[in-house]
Amino acid sequence: MTTPQESLLPGTRRALLHRIAVAQAEGRAPSLVAAVVRDGRAVWHGARTSVDGHGPDETVQYRIGSITKTFTAVLVLRLRDEGLLDLGDPLEKHLPGTGVGEATIAELLAHTAGLAAESPAPWWERTPGSLRPELSDVLGEQPLLHPAGRRHHYSNPGYALLGALVEEVRGASWEEVLREEILEPLGLRRTSTQPQAPHAGGWAVHPWADAMLPEPLEDLGRMAPAGQLWSTTGDLARFAAFLARGDDRVLGARSVAEMRTPAAPAESADVVDGVTYGLGLQIQHRDGRLLVGHSGSLPGFLASLTLSGADDVAAVVLTNCTSGPLPGAVAADLVRIVAEAEPRFPEPWRPLREVDPAVLELVGQWYWGTHAFGLRATADGLLSLAPLTGRGRRARFRANGDGTWTGLEGYYAGELLRPVRRPDGSVSHLDLGSFVFTRQPYDPEAAVPGGVDAQGWRGIG
Repeated sequence: MTTPQESLLPGTRRALLHRIAVAQAEGRAPSLVAAVVRDGRAVWHGARTSVDGHGPDETVQYRIGSITKTFTAVLVLRLRDEGLLDLGDPLEKHLPGTGVGEATIAELLAHTAGLAAESPAPWWERTPGSLRPELSDVLGEQPLLHPAGRRHHYSNPGYALLGALVEEVRGASWEEVLREEILEPLGLRRTSTQPQAPHAGGWAVHPWADAMLPEPLEDLGRMAPAGQLWSTTGDLARFAAFLARGDDRVLGARSVAEMRTPAAPAESADVVDGVTYGLGLQIQHRDGRLLVGHSGSLPGFLASLTLSGADDVAAVVLTNCTSGPLPGAVAADLVRIVAEAEPRFPEPWRPLREVDPAVLELVGQWYWGTHAFGLRATADGLLSLAPLTGRGRRARFRANGDGTWTGLEGYYAGELLRPVRRPDGSVSHLDLGSFVFTRQPYDPEAAVPGGVDAQGWRGIG
């Protein structure tokens, strides 16, 4: 993979390199590699290492831990899109006999099924997967800790179940399905379940001395769909571009956007921290940006993939130590550096291809009671409703072909926008999920629920 370093300004490249240099030095990491993606392609790669004369490049493998979960989630969404299952299906419908089959597929994807965070002892990340040959060994005697659907409780065994689900429906191993349905179509030739040279070794760094200890590299067995994969900054840059845009060979843009949408109830601490979870993706609000991606850790390795859709910038950070640098914070900073130093150019304004008089009749100023809103027709064929002042409910609407429109987001997602016409055919008001929007505040000529006082507007005297 050729990285076009010249795509970023020299000052931006230096700022990126400085950030990972600080992270490697202060985090005491044997090595740290990073990449930045903009406009769907890698535009920068950097590395810092403790070995003189050696700098790992974008082809060197590191273990990526729980970023593996995002790959597994993509496989499950593919099954849904093919009509082989529904996200609301209980697991039992497709994978019977687990003992936790009442949990839905969506709950497993969002970590809301109530499952325990880890498998029973011994510590699964540092012991052979052969110790847990069956799903019952992964789940243990008390797999459920919380009521399903009530709270987000991160669960590694939950993704082991999703990997087994993929195997059951496809009739092939998770590894084989992963290779055929994601890795090969996206050209991720340096992503694998086992390390392939050149790859980094995993190290533990002594917390009170500048000394290192090699970490064991275990095959996770049944837990592989939760954290087995090895990859490179080059491959993960391609994967980040896919997560931002979708790829019809793997998963379309609409389904990838669904993965990036919050799907888990947020607890009080999560609201304060600005974090939640989608379908196989972590979501956080940081530095005024909505960031989506996933972190990963296994003994000897830390990883992060982070993207900002609004800025069309993503970052990947990989390091080979058990603790030290915070790859998620570093990746978020790399995104911020590029977004602030070289802000994205907006798409050129373009007029509508065709002007529909019936649509033009709807646009302009409307009032919900005394709240003023503007309704615009945009070049993508949608209607956009937003308050004229301050903050408030806003949404875009898609035409249904019968004169009505359906909300796409926010409070009005799925709600019907219906123009109500007078006997002469002119628009009297808009009915939006039973709310009446009128051309004037409480227009007496419109069917305002509760009626309008006959004396009209008045002063205090």
